Amino acid sequence: MNKSEFGVIGLGVMGKSLSLNIAENGFNLSVYNRSEGDEANVVSDFLSKNESFQNISGYTNIEAFITSIEKPRKILMMIKAGAVVDAVINQLTPFLDTNDILIDGGNSYFLDTKRRHETLQKKDIHYIGCGISGGEEGARKGPSMMPGGNIDSYKLVAPILETISAKDKNNKPCCCFIANDGAGHFVKMIHNGIEYSEMQLLAELYGMMSLTMTNEAISEVFLNWNKTSLSSYLLEITAEILVAKEDDNYIIDTILDKAGNKGTGSWSSKLALEIGIPTTMMTSAVFARYLSSFKEKREFLSRRISSENSDQNIPNITILQHAYRFARIINHQQGFEIITEVAKENDWNINLSELSRIWTNGCIIRSELMQQISGLFKSKNDLFDDDFILNTLKSSETSIAELLKSAISNRVSLDTFWSAYNYWVSMTTRRLPANIIQAQRDYFGAHTYQKIDDNSSQFYHTNWTKNINSGL
Repeated sequence: MNKSEFGVIGLGVMGKSLSLNIAENGFNLSVYNRSEGDEANVVSDFLSKNESFQNISGYTNIEAFITSIEKPRKILMMIKAGAVVDAVINQLTPFLDTNDILIDGGNSYFLDTKRRHETLQKKDIHYIGCGISGGEEGARKGPSMMPGGNIDSYKLVAPILETISAKDKNNKPCCCFIANDGAGHFVKMIHNGIEYSEMQLLAELYGMMSLTMTNEAISEVFLNWNKTSLSSYLLEITAEILVAKEDDNYIIDTILDKAGNKGTGSWSSKLALEIGIPTTMMTSAVFARYLSSFKEKREFLSRRISSENSDQNIPNITILQHAYRFARIINHQQGFEIITEVAKENDWNINLSELSRIWTNGCIIRSELMQQISGLFKSKNDLFDDDFILNTLKSSETSIAELLKSAISNRVSLDTFWSAYNYWVSMTTRRLPANIIQAQRDYFGAHTYQKIDDNSSQFYHTNWTKNINSGL
């Protein structure tokens, strides 16, 4: 019996698409899915629908599946993140041999991946946490892939992963080794945080523009922007979404305004809060989704206040364009800033230029801006170090301020635009009112404070009651 070169566990949407991608690229493949309950016929149905692929073998017995793969075995798990990953690993481990490689292609939390990597390392089994972006279409035609683990195990699977991945403008694979243990899943988590903000920015623009513009008009604006340096996958599909019809009705007008989420955006925000990095746009985007879920309460309160939009005048398209460019730059700055900080803490040597390069195709946040950022990171470590970026933000500040003024007049919520503006203003303000915060903390909790022009790193405490009384 000829052995397979690769194995895939889990034939959900992404697992099926990746399996066909692997097989289409000429690799002999074994696939496995459990056969209980509603999943009884998953493997047989998959094989019958894709019988033209003679290089795919299907299994519902885990031991037979593992035995069918050549050593060292290379197995990709496409299963739901969480406890089920540990359960599957425990199920697989008795049948695995030294130097076999397990790849988790789901959206696992990076600290879980780090733990699993360390546990399996003690058993001489390699573990790769691989972020995969691109959705069903990307998985089928070529996703962006972000593997972390150790470089030796990556080299063994690289010929397959790099073959099935998307290709950049120079035909290089949108796949590269990120860094050790959980780094791959970490950068995928931040990728998703950036994605949350990018989606919310477009939703907010739609909310503002729809006050005075038709779906077709908004779509045309987005299509025109997509021919410029604002070009992105999300901008393109949003333009298409706006004009899609079903039975002469715009589909977008029939969709309930309650946004769902799978948690990866909130993971980014929680981590940012823990380590003190202001990813304000990601967090605003997460909360915007949460707010949308209170549909019944929102409708009730909207009837109680009986408010109407005050003027329904929106800024011109050029102002909107500049404000959108401004906010997108801030979003990417915040995303790469948290990547830089966490990489330092974990001793991960993450190449930001390479990371942004593999995000230029195949993934959801691919864009012309990402192309520019990849080039910028070849010589700089921070977007704000680039004069062109800084001047673009400076010249666009009046545009985003104009947009926000209009949002107030029309009672339109622009969560992420506000976050972008506030972050920029704070980061470019020499003296913030945080001295009041420090004085308050010292007053009620004796938390101490530092003094202006004192470079000794000394902390001071004031007996505020005494000093206030003496000043009366």
